[in-house]
Amino acid sequence: QVQLAESGGGLVQAGGSLRLSCAASGLTFSNYAMGWFRQAPGKEREFVATISRGGASKSYADSLKGRFAISRDNAKNTVFLQMDSLKAEDTAVYHCAAGPRTSWYHSQYNYWGQGTQVTVSS
Repeated sequence: QVQLAESGGGLVQAGGSLRLSCAASGLTFSNYAMGWFRQAPGKEREFVATISRGGASKSYADSLKGRFAISRDNAKNTVFLQMDSLKAEDTAVYHCAAGPRTSWYHSQYNYWGQGTQVTVSS
């Protein structure tokens, strides 16, 4: 009964910030790399960021570097996504995922949360 529960989404004006959280249960959190993906209506699921088990390695989609930051707190079984300088095109449902290693590919992840909506108004 692995569960990943995202929170922190909402409505924000362009240029604003949000911090998403993903709380994990039912797994040994520190054994998993974590990732964030997003999906806008009518579009393919898109890689956002990933972080290694201990947090030493991070990777981002090229288009998001400098605006988004992934982090984790293994003591709290939680991964975060800090989103700054938000743009209208960032509007999407954001999902967190757990897998064996950092990856750009959604197929490499084993568990997924249901997502949290981020809407950026222009």
